[in-house]
Amino acid sequence: MDKTVYIYVASCLFGLEKFVGQQIDELGYKRIETLDGRVVFEGDKTAAARCNIFLRYAERLYIRLGEEKCDSFDSLFEFTKSLPWEEFIGKSDAFPVKGHSVRSKLFSIPDIQKIVKKAVADRLSSVYSVSWLEESGIKNQIEFFILNDKASLMIDISGLPLHKRGYRPVALEAPLRETLAAGLVATSRLREGLLLKDPFCGSGTIPVEAALYMTNTPAGINLRFSAESHPFFGQKLFDDARLEGLAGIKRDVDFECVASDIDPRAVELARENARRAGVEKYIRFRLENALDITTEGRKGTVICNPPYGERLSDAESVDRLYREMGVSFAKLDSWQIYILTSDEDFERKYGRRADKRKRLYNGMLRCNLYQYFRPLTEKKH
Repeated sequence: MDKTVYIYVASCLFGLEKFVGQQIDELGYKRIETLDGRVVFEGDKTAAARCNIFLRYAERLYIRLGEEKCDSFDSLFEFTKSLPWEEFIGKSDAFPVKGHSVRSKLFSIPDIQKIVKKAVADRLSSVYSVSWLEESGIKNQIEFFILNDKASLMIDISGLPLHKRGYRPVALEAPLRETLAAGLVATSRLREGLLLKDPFCGSGTIPVEAALYMTNTPAGINLRFSAESHPFFGQKLFDDARLEGLAGIKRDVDFECVASDIDPRAVELARENARRAGVEKYIRFRLENALDITTEGRKGTVICNPPYGERLSDAESVDRLYREMGVSFAKLDSWQIYILTSDEDFERKYGRRADKRKRLYNGMLRCNLYQYFRPLTEKKH
């Protein structure tokens, strides 16, 4: 097995970097740097397969060919041309270019794309001794990221975004991204024996991600990745990683979740998504008003993403819902409660200050996760 060390970059939603980094550590790879929305780490070839399949909170995985200060188009061109693109891009492969530039002298994205594209083309034309590259084969998406004049050049080895697990082909309006739902679950520190409830289950993303987490099912176990068809990596790496993932799934977990919603379409869709994810047996589906949930005489946790202004409802209805949630959820007392919303005035409407707040993003929408883990009775003393 090739033990050459490569540099990888895992991108993620803002606020989930900690969980991405922890998983990278658990997989045995070495973190180099953590930035907003990305974690850079070292790994051998196996990381391409194992991280694509196992990383639960990442959006995409890249292999980085190089990083260098580039404050002019000439320096960017020469740096790009110096990199070994031929190791990853074949004679007939396609290599589109996209990326971002932040706080840098080179800021025109179209111009940067042209320079990188031309430099890569010049390199490949020279290596393959051709004057024209047909780009009819495998797609290798090149991505650049320039921050404070330091340019990173990478190839996307995921293909489709990693949050698209495959169990949710259809979703209701304003769905919660799967990677964010996984982050909510990780923040709540679920453990066996507790009853989990999501009274605004929608498409069932939180319950499904909770069941995948509790059973140690790799998030990408059923996905296919762009690197699989690439000769540099090879299919065997991914076959071995899937076997490793399947062997680690827990089949006898003491975990139960109640997924409920006031919309019958949501309940049925959540049930179908759980079935596709293979975790239906861990979830009870219920048509129920969120204000009617009870503890059922058990210890438990609520994780939910109720409607908020930017999502589904008018402001007056949302305000009333939050006030009524504050009254109703107080009856759960000793339960831990995690509520994700973009409403900055949520605590006042809910009638209770959160024990902790965590800033998160659902795509580009800024939200807060309001965390209540101290019993009301404890606060009164």
